[in-house]
Amino acid sequence: MLANVKIRAAKVIITLREILYGMTVYDWVRELEKARNEQDRLFTLIVFGDLLGVPFLPPYYTLRLIPYIVPTLQTWKRSMLRERDFTDLFDQEIG
Repeated sequence: MLANVKIRAAKVIITLREILYGMTVYDWVRELEKARNEQDRLFTLIVFGDLLGVPFLPPYYTLRLIPYIVPTLQTWKRSMLRERDFTDLFDQEIG
């Protein structure tokens, strides 16, 4: 009986913590993740833009960075070549 009360109390505390997180810092975290992803895409475009036909750096530097970029190369290509809608530019809520 006492164990059930402790488990319920722990679940209530976790739920309240998640609600408080959602009310306070969730939007900030989301915006920071978007900014980080945008910077990652821009860096990869500058370094490996020749894969899309946009040469920026000499191939020597590109070859030195290949081991760090290879794991994310496929997702980067998909994100750069995906179709974007005009409404993607507006990420604000209405209301």
